[in-house]
Amino acid sequence: MSETSNTVFVLNGPNLNLLGLREPEIYGSTTLDEIAGMLEDRALELGLTIDMRQTNHEGMLVDWLHEAQAQGARAVLINAGAYTHTSIALLDAAKAITTPVIEVHLSDPKTREEFRHVSYIGMAAAKTVEGHGPDSYRIALEAVASGEV
Repeated sequence: MSETSNTVFVLNGPNLNLLGLREPEIYGSTTLDEIAGMLEDRALELGLTIDMRQTNHEGMLVDWLHEAQAQGARAVLINAGAYTHTSIALLDAAKAITTPVIEVHLSDPKTREEFRHVSYIGMAAAKTVEGHGPDSYRIALEAVASGEV
């Protein structure tokens, strides 16, 4: 394992590639590319680098969690989408690494359907930021930079 770097992995799960189009009344009109641009700007101000990724495949998210550890990432911000509520594999992967994991959500899952109230990622996360729209990502990044996580 390499030394800890100033790179923060930002992992996004299924359907987040459709942000800006998908249910804007819940997720807003900001695209994932726009969130990436905002995060890159804020990371630069904070002396961090982000590695922003999106996949619709559960196993890829598991591989990326492992990669974050192997590359000595400072932290992982993860919006696992629907896998938040279903994936014990992501829970196990987050528990298996020492890299801090911050769970991120645009909406507040606790105010939505009952099945969204359980978060497997949250069981292993050092922190959860939810319900602030795109700012959830920025708040999580700032928690990393401040040493909170």
